[in-house]
Amino acid sequence: MIIGKKEFDTANKCYIMGILNVTPDSFSDGGKFNQLDAALRHAEEMVNEGADIIDIGGESTRPGHQVITDEEEIARVTPVIEAVKSRFDAPISIDTYKGAVAEAALQAGADLVNDIWGFKHDRHVAELTAKYGAACCLMHNRHEAVYDNFQRDVLSDLEECVRIAREAGVADDKIMLDPGVGFGKTYEMNLEIMNHVEILHQLGFPVLLGTSRKSMIGLTLDLPATDRVEGTLATTVMGVMKGCAFVRVHDIKENRRVIQMTEAILKH
Repeated sequence: MIIGKKEFDTANKCYIMGILNVTPDSFSDGGKFNQLDAALRHAEEMVNEGADIIDIGGESTRPGHQVITDEEEIARVTPVIEAVKSRFDAPISIDTYKGAVAEAALQAGADLVNDIWGFKHDRHVAELTAKYGAACCLMHNRHEAVYDNFQRDVLSDLEECVRIAREAGVADDKIMLDPGVGFGKTYEMNLEIMNHVEILHQLGFPVLLGTSRKSMIGLTLDLPATDRVEGTLATTVMGVMKGCAFVRVHDIKENRRVIQMTEAILKH
């Protein structure tokens, strides 16, 4: 799979997508640095620690998050995309489900569109992804955690996302899928899809696993978001063992090490 100028051996390796949130509450630097400086410093740190892709997001998608205008989101992400792109080789992902934001980000140099609604919220995002020749990550999501047959329905929902992508002209080799841990699922469902994430391979695309610091870990370990590294690492190890090609994480160094260790063991 090629993302930006980089080729990813998704059949044999697991890569790291580092999370760079440029939301107002992401940086607590007391005014010492402006947001762009803080973002660039964090991007450099992640690249140095082994991040393969930088995923930039301008709107929080946590439960109960504050929806912001397209203009505000664009103003947050485009300067950061341009600055990160000019300084580092890592491909850039834009974390958005909105057409206007996706277009501005792609114009600014984003290489991948990471859509938490898998192109279902705004199908123009699929058309823009195709137009710019970008890659995409299509995540499973639902407004309510109501299913007839959970695992089968997840696959069916993702098949619909792929159909939208293909109809818009997105090539199969530009698509990856995300099971959507923490989105449209109960606590038990999140654990179930984590334990059976390999079912996504039936659809024939690389799988990205995004579990970093999520509520599934917090509820299991009774820990705040700032203290969920070990829980995240457990999911990363399982993800590698189950053939995930990407993990989207906050803590790069620790995840890089457990991936390296797990891959070494699996080769023997």
